[in-house]
Amino acid sequence: MDERKLSDAVAELIKMASTELPADVINALKKARENEIGQARTQLSAILKNIELASNEKKPLCQDTGTQTFFVKVGADFPYMGIIKKSILEGVKKATEELPLRSNAVDIISGKASGNAGMHIPYIHWEIYEGNECEIIAFPKGGGSENMSALKMLKPSEGMKGVKKFVLEQMVRAGGNPCPPTVVGVGIGGGADIAMEIAKRSLLRPVGKRSEIEEIAKMEEELIDAINSMGIGPMGLGGKTTVLDVHIEVAARHPASLPVGIAVQCWADRRAGMKINAEGEIEWNTI
Repeated sequence: MDERKLSDAVAELIKMASTELPADVINALKKARENEIGQARTQLSAILKNIELASNEKKPLCQDTGTQTFFVKVGADFPYMGIIKKSILEGVKKATEELPLRSNAVDIISGKASGNAGMHIPYIHWEIYEGNECEIIAFPKGGGSENMSALKMLKPSEGMKGVKKFVLEQMVRAGGNPCPPTVVGVGIGGGADIAMEIAKRSLLRPVGKRSEIEEIAKMEEELIDAINSMGIGPMGLGGKTTVLDVHIEVAARHPASLPVGIAVQCWADRRAGMKINAEGEIEWNTI
């Protein structure tokens, strides 16, 4: 595998993530539609029609094609490690021209757009493990849902009751802004940066998959029920389905702090993955 082959593969991965939603998301939206009536059902029908058209026409699911974000899990002995970062950058540039993607990288000082590549963008979340393979997940993150992210440093005495209170208050504030029904990622513990990192990483988990920690799985279900009882509904127009799922990840914390990060994903829960083995062979649709 050379840099061009990998960058072409990254471009194809971005196209997949931008035009086709994973089956778990589509199934959750269909299930939600069956549970709704009136305008909530109409909104979900429109969303599902949009998903069908995007897939058939190979066009982006949304005009906001997102900040190009990647999660890379790479083995320490992967032979092509040295070309991953540059290949992702070139793949983003290629997909921007060919799909096309909206120009979503804006310079902080000048306010000028620079395609989808700028300082620290595309952003790569790295994870190194023992092995000789690599998994790359494309995760285009829309701005409307990203604006509903939040971080709070709770006092340890507030405990999990305080965590749930913060999440619920934030989702009330969010209302229809993140284009519900959403998937809400919650990171608890670590430090401020760790809480936000694991909150966003939790969004990679398939809709409907519970935490392996029994107490956390129960908390996820409680939050799903509580948020959906708010009546915000699809696109904020009222209904029973405000969230498709809540995913919680946890980390050990300092005795003096209880960080909580919230990362919100809109109904267009876009993600696509590929695995590359030591021989440069690609396996698609790994997420």
